[in-house]
Amino acid sequence: MRSFSVLLLSCVSLSCASLFAADLPGSHDLPVVPRMADAQIVDYRPAAEMERIYPMGAIRKISGQLRFDGQVGARGTATSVTYELPPEHSSTVAFTAAREALQKQGAELLFWCQARDCGESSLWANEVFGNAKLYGAEAQQAYLLLRLAAPNDNSLVTLYSITRGNRRAYLHVEQFDASTPLGELLPTSATLMRQLKDTGELNLPKLAGEPQPTWLTLLARGLNLDTTLRVSVSGPNAEVWRQALIGQGVRAARMETGGSEAQGLRLELLR
Repeated sequence: MRSFSVLLLSCVSLSCASLFAADLPGSHDLPVVPRMADAQIVDYRPAAEMERIYPMGAIRKISGQLRFDGQVGARGTATSVTYELPPEHSSTVAFTAAREALQKQGAELLFWCQARDCGESSLWANEVFGNAKLYGAEAQQAYLLLRLAAPNDNSLVTLYSITRGNRRAYLHVEQFDASTPLGELLPTSATLMRQLKDTGELNLPKLAGEPQPTWLTLLARGLNLDTTLRVSVSGPNAEVWRQALIGQGVRAARMETGGSEAQGLRLELLR
């Protein structure tokens, strides 16, 4: 009986050890993204110089070639870390926490997709990130490309979360430091509206002046992706922006003019 108890205790100990296994030797977190409690590093790729392309659209393969609508490409240094999440946390929760942490640091969203809007999970796992652990259910995936705030605005961060068929959840974080200035990078209209719907607001502090044609087109296209949305427009030139958006085909009844105290341009979802 005592032997059985010792054996049982040993099995429990081994089981616990496997549940709380140490990170990969030599691995560490990226400073810009805090680790979720009890998450474990299962893949780590130290800084390496390379040419990197980050998709800004759903990915698919046509005639053996990877295709997507837009991209950001540059040469620089990439570092990545992949976490396996504890069973009590979903990949969605980890993805949201990482996104919010980056936005609090002033990072700008460039592209954001979720579920089947991202394309095939196998392509993200194998073709984009080269990590088979990230292959899972397409309905349980999310991808985000962000640009860090100045003075680190030549650095990009990508987040990719997935839940596999065995219910194991992963969050992949990659930071890319470009060796030359990235120049102007614009988000997609769908990304702007996903952010507005998800967070209830869209803050664009750089848009403090008169309406810029490129941004005006992006915002108008985004607002017209869902014509049921109503928003308030705030900022020093709020009414000017509102009129300009009306001129771009956004119905006047969908927009109210807010206060002028916001820095830059701010859109808030009216419930």
